[in-house]
Parts: sequence; structure tokens; C-alpha cells
Amino acid sequence: MPITDDDELAAILDLDTVAVVGCSSTPGKDAHEIPRYLLDHGYDVIPVNPTADEVLDRRAYDSLADVEEAIDIVNVFRPSDEVSGIVDDALDRDDAGVIWTQLGIRDPEATQRAEDAGRQVVEDKCMKVEHQRLG
Repeated sequence: MPITDDDELAAILDLDTVAVVGCSSTPGKDAHEIPRYLLDHGYDVIPVNPTADEVLDRRAYDSLADVEEAIDIVNVFRPSDEVSGIVDDALDRDDAGVIWTQLGIRDPEATQRAEDAGRQVVEDKCMKVEHQRLG
């Protein structure tokens, strides 16, 4: 079951490094503004976007596999039908203990696979909204 408990969400929000899959270079898009908010609130944001070299003045990686830094949270801003592959990429890493899908993004089978592999999953919630609510 995806995490919904406020104490567990707050503990996740205390983690530092967030790889944002689908991080957008277009101001005004949620996939740009929410990572900017996270960056402004002390998170180490790692953009993952194969069509950009840089997002939010930070190096953008083509894929999770290319990210050199350790990742705490994989924050997903891609359509639900892409979640399965992103979860597979996250499970290929030894870090990335949390997979967080933004509002409207769900894949129950991928969620179950991630949880079976010992990862925590937050599904269909906005990281910014939860940070503001629990902050």
C-alpha cells in the first residue's frame, strides 16, 4: 500500500536528494515549478530530462541510470504508463529508497513491485503540497 500516514510522509520529506524524472525546463509547468520550490526549500534536486542539458541551473541527466549522485527520492512527473519503466530504473539502483508519483500518476503493479523490493512508495500526491501541509 502506498504511504498515506502523515508521520511517514513527514519522515520522507526530511530526506535530502530528489531526482525529478520529467523535470521540465519550461517555467510555469508544474514539472518546473515544483522542483524549483523543492530547491528553494533546501532539497538537492537532480533533474532527469533527456531533452535538456540543464534545468534550474543544474545539470540534467538523460536517465536515472546516468545520475552519479546518491538519490533518496525519485519524484515522477511522467504519465502513468511510463511509471513501470521508471520504477524498474529506480530498482536497478542501490539507493532511491522512495518512489513518489505526482498528482494523477498511478501504476498499482509498479507500486507493488517497488514495495516488494523494499522501497517506499508515495502515489498520486504532490510533494510541494505535502511539504507545505506537513512543514
